[in-house]
Amino acid sequence: MKGYVIANVQVTDEAGYEAYRSQTASIIAQYGGRFLVRGGAVEAREGDPGIGRLVILEFPSVEAARIFYDSPEYQAIIPLREANAVSTLCIVEGVD
Repeated sequence: MKGYVIANVQVTDEAGYEAYRSQTASIIAQYGGRFLVRGGAVEAREGDPGIGRLVILEFPSVEAARIFYDSPEYQAIIPLREANAVSTLCIVEGVD
């Protein structure tokens, strides 16, 4: 069953956030993930979803998503995101 990392990011410092963003793609790929959504336009149709920059990553499994998140490479850049954005992030189980 595929695993997904879903993040909602409100960037507070674009220049500072770029230091984080520029490193994510290679780390995600290293752990078998890929971008499905990477900050494109969001069109709300009902209610206010409170979405800033939406990111959805797909991994081969939930365990692979956890391994990515817990990896030393990703853990090393989390402080860059936290210093330059307010965000929520979750790992979600897909469907068969």
